[in-house]
Amino acid sequence: MSGPEPTHRRAPPGRSARAQRGLSIIELMIGIVVAMLVGLAAAGSAIVFTASQRQGIGAGGVGINSATALAAIKNDVALAGLGFFGDSTYLCNSLALSRGAGVIVDASAFSPLAITVDGDDDRIDIVYAERIESGANVLLRSASDGSAAELASLLPVAVGQAVLLAPATAGNPCLVRSVTAVTPSTEDTPQALAFGAGGEHNDAAFSVAPAFAERDRIALLGELQWNRYRRVGNTLVLDRPLDGTSAVIARDIIGLRAQYGLAAAAAGSTTLESWQDATGAFAALDAANLPRVRAVRIGLVTRSPQRQKPDAGGNCDASTAKPQLFGVEVEPDVADWQCFRYRVSVVVVPLRNLVLGLRS
Repeated sequence: MSGPEPTHRRAPPGRSARAQRGLSIIELMIGIVVAMLVGLAAAGSAIVFTASQRQGIGAGGVGINSATALAAIKNDVALAGLGFFGDSTYLCNSLALSRGAGVIVDASAFSPLAITVDGDDDRIDIVYAERIESGANVLLRSASDGSAAELASLLPVAVGQAVLLAPATAGNPCLVRSVTAVTPSTEDTPQALAFGAGGEHNDAAFSVAPAFAERDRIALLGELQWNRYRRVGNTLVLDRPLDGTSAVIARDIIGLRAQYGLAAAAAGSTTLESWQDATGAFAALDAANLPRVRAVRIGLVTRSPQRQKPDAGGNCDASTAKPQLFGVEVEPDVADWQCFRYRVSVVVVPLRNLVLGLRS
């Protein structure tokens, strides 16, 4: 007798016996090597893409920061001088301003807009009132020593708000006071304001005591604003001299410059004809040169935070020349400046309060 014949599993149609045995070690190793090469290529592409994306984001962020900073400066400059002009005359060539017991401006030269040369950059000071009514003023009914005031007509002022007392003709300094009491007018008595102790701008003593005559002027300021823009290192800083606070508003700033836009010296000229640095006769604005100022232009130079990778020869070609503002070269804050990109942004701001306040 013979036993049962062994059974043989047959390969399914279309598949060979070799296919059933799986991959050989050589085939497996080849597959691993190919996978590694593909992975390395993908990783290299990802690194290059990430670096490029990082550079793009950095450059875009700097551009947005500079645009935002310029917009903030533009808004402030456009308001410069509100509350400091009356009857086509600028009366506050000097100012007495205090906060608490501290003197901020001691009856000295003053301009509500001032560009000051600060090393290779410029500093911009802007002073303005925050009330739209500040464009108007009323007369004093009687003389004032700065402790109280009687008004010839109604001023819509409330306790806690600031007012500006100004001489009818340039000479004595203007004075900022805070209202501590308001006595309404009657048929027989004028509106009266008191500037008592404890008011924000009432408690300091000045080297020259301000005094005002009948028919001098008083204007409503509301809350006085003083903003100062300057560059510290590679940051753009906003200072508020009235309360002593500061804030960084933009980084990677390597240049800040500003110029006055001037009309011709001829009387009655209104056309902007030239740009002037804050030097020489325009190092300070006064009654003589202020009427020529029609606008301000402000320029910022920003540097990209991401350094571009040098080429195979070790050379950077992100920038081939140093940036310029108003025709003057701006020195970068890094030695390998060619490895970085730079953006120059300029804005022109008409000085509407100044022009309207001085228009005859």
